[in-house]
Amino acid sequence: MKKTLWTGDFSRITIATVLSAIGGEAMNLPLSLLVFQETQSTLLAAILLVCGMLPDIVLPVLIAPIIDRGQKKRWIVGLDFLLAVVYFMMAYWIATHSFQYGLYLFFTLVVGTISVSYSLAYQALYPSLITKGMEQKGYAVSSTIYPTVVVVVAPIATFLYEHVEMHHIFILVAMLSILSVLVESGIREMQVVSEEKYGLMEYLRDIKEGFTYIKQEKGIRNIYTYMSITNGASNGIGTLTQAFYQTQGWLTVTMLGFLKSAEMVGRMLGGMLQYRMEIPVKRRFAFTKMVYTVYDLMDSFLLFMPYPFMVINRFACGGLGVCSATIRQAAVQSYLPDRMRARISAFFSVVTALGGVLFQLIAGFLGEWLPYRVAALLLGLFTFASMLVFIVVPGKENSRVYNYEA
Repeated sequence: MKKTLWTGDFSRITIATVLSAIGGEAMNLPLSLLVFQETQSTLLAAILLVCGMLPDIVLPVLIAPIIDRGQKKRWIVGLDFLLAVVYFMMAYWIATHSFQYGLYLFFTLVVGTISVSYSLAYQALYPSLITKGMEQKGYAVSSTIYPTVVVVVAPIATFLYEHVEMHHIFILVAMLSILSVLVESGIREMQVVSEEKYGLMEYLRDIKEGFTYIKQEKGIRNIYTYMSITNGASNGIGTLTQAFYQTQGWLTVTMLGFLKSAEMVGRMLGGMLQYRMEIPVKRRFAFTKMVYTVYDLMDSFLLFMPYPFMVINRFACGGLGVCSATIRQAAVQSYLPDRMRARISAFFSVVTALGGVLFQLIAGFLGEWLPYRVAALLLGLFTFASMLVFIVVPGKENSRVYNYEA
């Protein structure tokens, strides 16, 4: 019997992911534009993003053992519903009140708390919905969803920001979350019910087991450390890029939207190519090193380019980036034991959050004292140096993970 990736459950999780991605992009871009417009401060804009990352610093490690032993579908459905409630409440409040920076900080913190739990449950459930032997194709699909959505939604989001009242945007996103709940409810999760008693001692044992595994796996540590740096620095450069576009007379917010779209077109096409043509297992690590080198250098010099070359820059980085991300996800998730996937993903969430908080604050401070171009250049070159230290030099340990075949 011929195997197929597109089972009923995989189709449902894909549709739900599309709806969540649309809602996230429709909300996040207008929100960040609004905060910078009202405050005119890169530091305050960065602090808003930091609030969304704070729950990732501690919460993943605390809840991952519970998610590993529980039903992931229940977490996903329940948290999506809770997110819809929060959006509706926020819409009601801001419809009758003026801009309050503190309120948006609190909102971002609440959504970040919900999102980190959702993400862990999603990452733990998603591999089990992929047909065995089709992991790279499955992750190629998930990697293509977000860029495809951004290509379409980013210009629409900037239009909504300029022409639609903010509380209406919140209502729209809340309705998309409700649709996600309806779709996710149809997923069938195979759950083995454990007869083992699970109390505080077992919970602490599971946390310790996760840290012991990470301590033994140098390749996993290297990869996650570099990813925390490059993701954090890239987001910081994104904040500086947004400020640059909002303060230069020859650039507009709409042009920023199309810049994001160019990157996502590249990611979309790269994901499609990855779906059709898989990178051979033994060449994964070499390909990944090449991508990281190009991406970090192009990030560094982005704001020094004329606008057409910025678009080309983002398009190329998008295509290369999604290919390396797909390879990393497929390799790492296959490499990790099933019973520990949420706990190791929790570690990744923590180090990514720490990197995000650190580099957002650095970007915010640099943006206050240096030209935006120079600040972005410094962040990009630091990321390139970290790639040499954590990826290239310890190549033997890292290649064991990247070139792993289940």
